[in-house]
This record gives sequence, C-alpha cells and structure tokens, in this order.
Amino acid sequence: MNRTLREAFHREYMTFFEQAERTRRWNPFTDIPWEDLRDSRPDERLALCAETFCGVEMFLPDYLKAHLDLCGGNYGQAWFAANWGYEESRHSLVLREYLHRSGQRTEEQLFDYAEDVLSRTWRSPYDEGRQMVVYGAVQELTTFVIYRKQRDLAARSGDSVLAEVYRLIGRDEMAHAKFYQRMLQLHLETDRVGTLHDLAHVLRTFRMPAEDILPDYEARVAVMRTAGIDSGVFFKEVVLPTLAAMGLSRHDLPGPRARAAVDVPIRREPHRRVP
Repeated sequence: MNRTLREAFHREYMTFFEQAERTRRWNPFTDIPWEDLRDSRPDERLALCAETFCGVEMFLPDYLKAHLDLCGGNYGQAWFAANWGYEESRHSLVLREYLHRSGQRTEEQLFDYAEDVLSRTWRSPYDEGRQMVVYGAVQELTTFVIYRKQRDLAARSGDSVLAEVYRLIGRDEMAHAKFYQRMLQLHLETDRVGTLHDLAHVLRTFRMPAEDILPDYEARVAVMRTAGIDSGVFFKEVVLPTLAAMGLSRHDLPGPRARAAVDVPIRREPHRRVP
C-alpha cells in the first residue's frame, strides 16, 4: 500500500475518532436504564439471541489479532482496529450484564458458556488486507441489521432495556460499517479493477463468524430468523446498500471467471497469512 493511501486512511480515522468522541461514546453502567428491568418479563427467545451475540463478541482477541496482522505499516487502520476493539468489548460486556441483571442467566451459566465458546478459535476468512476491508464492511452492516431487528423485537416484547442496549450497539456497528465503506472507496480510487474483484469474491463467499465458532449454531440461528433475518434481507439490506455507498451496483461486479483470468496481476498488496 502506497503512502498516499496510508495517509488517506489516517485522515479518515481521525474523522471517525473525532465523531465518536463527540457524539457516540456511551457507558454500559450509566447509560442503560437498568432500573427498568423490573418492568420486563423473562423471554427465553430474546435471552438466547442476546447470549448468542455475546458469544460472538467474546472472540474479540481473535478478531483484533486478524485486524492487526493485516495492517502492516498502516497507522490509521491499526489505530482504527484498536478503537474498534474497545467498542466491541463494550458490546460483549453490556450483553452479559443484561443477561445477568435480568435474571435470565446466572454467573455460573455465563462462565460455563464463555468457556465453551472460547474453547474454539476464530480464524480470518481471507488472507489479504483489502479483502478483509470488504469483509469488515459487509460484516458490520450485517450485524447492524441484525441488531436493529432484534431491537424492534425487544421493543414489541416490552423489553425496553434490551431495546436500548441494541440501539447503542447498533449505532456503533453502523459507524464501523461506514468507516470500512470509506476505506473501500479509497481502494477503488487507487485500484478499481482489483478492488471490484475483491468485493465480488467476498460477497460470493461471505459467512458470518458465528457459523463456524458458536456451539449449537443451527438452533440459535433458527431462533434469530424469527426476527426476520434471512438471505433476502442480507441481499436487500446489506449487499445493495454496501454497493450503493460506493456508487456501485451489482452489475459493476465481475463474475468468478473474470476474476480467475486476472487474479495474479491485480494483486497489489503483500500476502500475509493469519496463523
């Protein structure tokens, strides 16, 4: 990655960080109306989803290592990864607090769940930095959509506390998605052909991290789908908006055969494999 692109990433991070400091910081202990839990009734469907998201967030050390291993000398991207890690740690913490304070999980159950989850290891799905930028953009927006639908479900179920938890987490996820989208725009300006091929490849092969690392994933995802999350939602609310944010449509994406024909010459960045 050349210096011009690294400097552009740094400027984007400074804008992201300033906006976060001014408008988006929140405290999981003082900004959640925990006292309102007395008016909420236990709902195992909501609790199972919250527990699932908490488990996904527990892999933060693995996620962060993958981020940093692929940053190289990119100061702006590395500092974004550090800030991203801080914000994601809040998400896991506040979901755990919700489960415990609502009485739907005991401390022992939460520790047992954490040990089960962390007996697994998450590995980066792509070896190249630019592909991981695409993955980040798609994964963060997907997570935002999931949290938004879970927020609506919690509100309809009368759990205003969980709805507020999801609102705050979702606001962070959207900010992360927009930062990744902006990085992709910079990549497009530098290497449009290569970036389009990476974008197409990741969209064709994308999988959420929970699919490979959470215990009882199939049972959990079946519950989450009751909130209206399926492949159609992914296409309409994640893929199309991601492309639109960069001034693209699906017709701009090359097919898999075109990628194979130019796969070697379009690579600009050093190949790094996450251990």
